[in-house]
Amino acid sequence: MLLGKVIGTVVANIKYEGLEGVPLLLIQPLDKYRNPKGEPLVACDATGMAGPGELIYYEGGREAALALDPWFVPVDHTIVGIVDNVHLTEGDG
Repeated sequence: MLLGKVIGTVVANIKYEGLEGVPLLLIQPLDKYRNPKGEPLVACDATGMAGPGELIYYEGGREAALALDPWFVPVDHTIVGIVDNVHLTEGDG
């Protein structure tokens, strides 16, 4: 799982068959301390509930394609959950 923050929405006039109705969100990948890590990317929202400003976790690659129904649509990243809190213990550095 990868940590990220939703920073915007993406509107597509035409979508691949199987992605109709799936929200597309712009996310900023984060490290475990919630610092930006890399460039923003577009992800499908399998939860259907994530929105701008929310902390999320997502999958990339083959796992991202398997998270949607119908499974194995051509996507690179999919949001699979909304994070309520991150707690690091000593030694997690």
